Amino acid sequence: MTPDDAIQRATRGDLLPVWLLVGEERLLRDQALDAITKTALAGGLADFNLDKYTAGEADIGKILGATRMVPMMAKKRLILVRGLERWDASGGEASDAKDAKALSPLDQLAEYAKSPVDSTCLVLVAQKLDGRRKIMTSAKKGDFLVECAPVDARKLPGWIAARAKAKGHAIDADVCELVAEISGPDLSTLDDVLERLSLYVGKDAPITEDAVATCVTRVRLADTWKLVDVVSAKDLGAALTLFADVYDPRDRGLPLVGALAWSLRQLLKLKSALDAGAGLDEAARKAGIYPAFRAREHAQKLRAFRPRELERWLLVIQETDLALKSSRRPAEAILEDMLTRLCRRAA
Repeated sequence: MTPDDAIQRATRGDLLPVWLLVGEERLLRDQALDAITKTALAGGLADFNLDKYTAGEADIGKILGATRMVPMMAKKRLILVRGLERWDASGGEASDAKDAKALSPLDQLAEYAKSPVDSTCLVLVAQKLDGRRKIMTSAKKGDFLVECAPVDARKLPGWIAARAKAKGHAIDADVCELVAEISGPDLSTLDDVLERLSLYVGKDAPITEDAVATCVTRVRLADTWKLVDVVSAKDLGAALTLFADVYDPRDRGLPLVGALAWSLRQLLKLKSALDAGAGLDEAARKAGIYPAFRAREHAQKLRAFRPRELERWLLVIQETDLALKSSRRPAEAILEDMLTRLCRRAA
């Protein structure tokens, strides 16, 4: 099941005796765990009905023993075990080394899941587990596996829009794409960004490009478009001068690269719609570009690009983003190299 499925199920009081939360997206794991915990401990004394363990630090026998304890003045006990991947990585050694036939901790959990204690809610949490493990196959068959995988990049704008709406803010589709581009795919980071934007714009106010430029990128979008203009004119000197004005060494220029990528994608979407025969107003709507004067500005910018040049630029920016995140070269040198390549006329 998805994290949303788990949250909805827990919210309506439908608690499973065993939950296995697996996936690298920490925010989704935490949200599902929070919903399960609130429901399981509602109306009871948390101090007497909640036990927390970490795999590899606590003995599996102690954990299974805790599941058999009777709740105290509550309907449920909650047993939380984090870091199950520790047992997976170590080969899942048995807790009793003297017994060569003893089951591994993960296999003991799989056995427990076959006949769990009804008054206990056992929540198992891991970043990643081998899908061949019995606990994984049991969780899939028993429908208690909650898959907390990273959100597909194509779905991030939708996730951002929904999260902003939950915080009480309207946000345009192109601004969602901008936030996704400059903040990356990590949902915890995105949630933090949206919280900052929410506090900045105030209650019920829309989240705009200007707000993103002020709170997140530290780069004015007007300067980003100026950079697009001078680079498309192949004016390397002007591009380097403008870059020196907007570059912030604290973030290695990653928000600047993200803002550039977003700008180019807006141009590409507009170009694609125009090439398909749409009028400027219709093409602007399809590309999510508002208001009308901005669509006219973007159409004017498109005339400066040669065929396939926008695609080449995106490839250069993608390579720059990778280099900034993985190379030991100074970030400033990587970005200057990007501008040089963008200003170079294609053969």
